[in-house]
Amino acid sequence: MLDKKTLIATENQSFQSQEFFNDQWKVYQKILDNNYMGHHEIYSVLEKFLLSYFQQPLKMLDLGCGDANFTAQALLNSTITSYQGIDLSIPALEIAKDNMGKIQCDTTFTQGNFSELIPELMLTQRHSFDAILCSFALHHLSLEEKDLIISQIKELLTFNGVFILIDVFRQAAEDRETYLRRYLQSVRQDWSLLTSQEYLLLENHISTSDFPETQQTFHAISQKYNFSRFECLCDNVNNATQILCFYR
Repeated sequence: MLDKKTLIATENQSFQSQEFFNDQWKVYQKILDNNYMGHHEIYSVLEKFLLSYFQQPLKMLDLGCGDANFTAQALLNSTITSYQGIDLSIPALEIAKDNMGKIQCDTTFTQGNFSELIPELMLTQRHSFDAILCSFALHHLSLEEKDLIISQIKELLTFNGVFILIDVFRQAAEDRETYLRRYLQSVRQDWSLLTSQEYLLLENHISTSDFPETQQTFHAISQKYNFSRFECLCDNVNNATQILCFYR
């Protein structure tokens, strides 16, 4: 049983976590509302791909699903029958439940780190998913972690399944420091409605948490694990974002 001090500490921590989420969420929503990261263009491409590629009932796993707002829009007219979303943020998952409520399909939401939960899924849902989506989440991991997760993702895909990666990427001859300078300069120039405080919050997040790879690196990983085909559906959105498909 929790004593009073522990309970107060837990409540304070919960309040601080919620407050931190709210601060980040406001910045994130401003970025989306002004289409600074090109979500409208990116998810329009995703929607067209889902409609054209999946003619049969679709079962999707969404890694780092966030609030699933744009994903739900892309799935609205699809053949989806089952959707499973994983995210660290409980508040984001609560919003995701509402957003996916517009879709006529079975839904499951799991709170946790997807890199830790994938091994559990491999025990119970191997070859279960027609599509596995990871949007703006994989770049937070190291190259070794990305490599491992993609090898595991292949084992979760059905025979004709596809891993769809939406993320930021370094240019072919660009190291991380050069990428960060270029990306943050673009943010300063073009994301004009961010306040100074919001920019500093974003700069700190990008500088400490973003570890993007090149498209060539992911192509090599796809070959390493014998994916049948590797395709770029959309590239150079804001000179950074791409959509890559790994066909099992």
